Amino acid sequence: MATLLETDAVLKRGLKALAEADPVMARLAAEGVTPQLRKRPPGFEGLAWIVLGQQVSTASATAIWGRLRAILEPATPEVFLRLSDESLRAAGLSAGKVRTLRALATEIIEGRLPLDGLGDIPADEAHGLLMRVKGIGPWTADVYLLFCLGHPDAFPSGDLAVQEAARLAYGLEQRPDAKALKALAESWRPWRGVAAKVLWAYYRVAKAREGAPA
Repeated sequence: MATLLETDAVLKRGLKALAEADPVMARLAAEGVTPQLRKRPPGFEGLAWIVLGQQVSTASATAIWGRLRAILEPATPEVFLRLSDESLRAAGLSAGKVRTLRALATEIIEGRLPLDGLGDIPADEAHGLLMRVKGIGPWTADVYLLFCLGHPDAFPSGDLAVQEAARLAYGLEQRPDAKALKALAESWRPWRGVAAKVLWAYYRVAKAREGAPA
């Protein structure tokens, strides 16, 4: 597997490989589309943050996380399981997110999910292990692998911004669904994660040109 996305040097190596493999990626690079590393802490804390951020605004997720961290010290699976449902709901977690995080904490403690070691195995295999946790969906799994572990081949094919960026960059008539985008991404292995970052960056550029919020 390629080296984890932990330095700008690795990111640049991935960008070079993509440009050599795909003329569209080469064009985006020539236009100055530059992605950022944006790595978050790995482990239970990082994945819990992603779960909390699902379907809420960044401001709301930040507020909920702040209240949770006030009672979750240290932020470990063991401490989380000791918290009552009442205290978690008071912090702002929905019943569904409480169930997901309890399932996640249990899987980690019982050794069925080697969370910190997922960056050392192929992205598809790591994705499958995360998806076995009830409540963890494809997007959450891929975002954790990419933004917390820096897995260079994790690819969130279901992300709407990535799909729309691909439509614009490749001149497609319709926005590709997750299956179509995953097929398109095959030529980007083992740097699909870098390609996703390029497409997110291009999406922001495209929306800025349109005068719309990114």
